[in-house]
Amino acid sequence: MTKSRILYVEDEEVLAMLVRDHLERSGFEVHWTGDGSEAVKLFKEVKPDLCILDIMLPGISGYEIGKAIRSLDKTIPIIFLTAKSESKDVVEGFKSGGNDYLKKPFSLEELMVRVNNLLSMVGRVTPGQYRLGELSFDPMRMVIQNNDQSVSLSHRENELLKMLISQVGSPVERKQILLQLWGDDHFFNSRNLDVYVTRLRKDLKMGPGVQLLTLKGVGYQLVEG
Repeated sequence: MTKSRILYVEDEEVLAMLVRDHLERSGFEVHWTGDGSEAVKLFKEVKPDLCILDIMLPGISGYEIGKAIRSLDKTIPIIFLTAKSESKDVVEGFKSGGNDYLKKPFSLEELMVRVNNLLSMVGRVTPGQYRLGELSFDPMRMVIQNNDQSVSLSHRENELLKMLISQVGSPVERKQILLQLWGDDHFFNSRNLDVYVTRLRKDLKMGPGVQLLTLKGVGYQLVEG
């Protein structure tokens, strides 16, 4: 289980620290660099869910970085940050693959709104959601998604997946699941659990490498990889 990842390219270190800290407190995993020439290399390593690129960088512009990133990924959201506000600069930003354009100085709250809106629009993971391999899981909407493929969960499946994903990679005892989801480990509830596990296992097949294992005599274990 991982957080949504953001690639942040900004050479103003004080501003970068403020923005990075705010994003991390908001539940994101932030990969920052102040060196524009390292941005594309870092993009390939991190495989982020969204990019925030300053335009005015030494050596290479954010526009150039945006074009390079867009050639590698046609769908990733890109936000450009700049002190410029002339219409030709805005147009250049969109031509370079940008989805949004934020003028400095900006409020952190406005940045967060734009980040979350873009992630929601393209189906990427946002805070409050979970990532499991190539899958995203939104417990509020009770949906598992892999790009444009999605499946809706029942309330019980949703609660079961929440429990398993909170301990991904570790065994979860069958009795613990029964007590938490049904309140007792009666035989009838135990048989119901078998049904929900079968359904959930089928739903998780959308994600290559994601498995819901049965640990005989113990319970279940959710694994990714």
